Amino acid sequence: MSPARGTSRTRSYDPAKTRAAVGAQFAHVRTAVGELTPEQFALPTRLGDWSVRELVGHLSMVVGSVPGNLRRPAPAQAETALLDWPFATAPLASGIDDDTRAVAADEPVELLARTAEQFAEAVPPSFEDRPLPTRVGAMRLADYLVTRCVELVVHTDDLAAATGVTIPYDRQALATTTRLLADALAAKAPGGSVELRVPPFAVVQCVEGPRHTRGTPPNVVETDPLTWIRLATGRTTWAEELAAATVTASGERADIGRSLPVMS
Repeated sequence: MSPARGTSRTRSYDPAKTRAAVGAQFAHVRTAVGELTPEQFALPTRLGDWSVRELVGHLSMVVGSVPGNLRRPAPAQAETALLDWPFATAPLASGIDDDTRAVAADEPVELLARTAEQFAEAVPPSFEDRPLPTRVGAMRLADYLVTRCVELVVHTDDLAAATGVTIPYDRQALATTTRLLADALAAKAPGGSVELRVPPFAVVQCVEGPRHTRGTPPNVVETDPLTWIRLATGRTTWAEELAAATVTASGERADIGRSLPVMS
């Protein structure tokens, strides 16, 4: 059973806003990639032996999987819930790596332009939700778009780290990513003894123990959205961010490092 099973509350996301966030964040990626030099495409990334060129190919796959899956026969019903997704991706790494390397053989700027056009045609601003076949099982299209926000934001940060280029974050995409990963922590480490705060986007309670009911909770963790996203996806560690004072943790139960990363 995945950590998400049995959780009583699932956050809702506005499908039109999520679709717009995917498009906006991908546009930021396209702008940044369009300004890269051949030397920058050959730079290493923090994703194993992927170069920037492979990372760009993967970013194309993140968005291109939506029109690609829409072309496949629709499943009868969704079988994978949104909060199952963060815990279902790790076993797929080998297949994703093979597909990424194949896609990365294309010219990067043209690849992203073609992907953006296909996405816009397949998913108009107002669309009808439906089950969608994906690598992790059938999901609602609206839920799958939420996962595309997460992938785009996480890998935008990877691209910026590899190239030194400053890339904007669409506010809705950043908020969506922060919230889903915070909810995934609450599903992985259920309880009410610790309050995780990621202003201005998310507050969740987690970790088994005495539940806080009123006033200031005794165990509080607070950080900014990008630091939280890096922690949740294993781009950095709890110890590193505590030492850098980008995370504050108060209370004897406030060490959530044992539950990190949430997804890897």
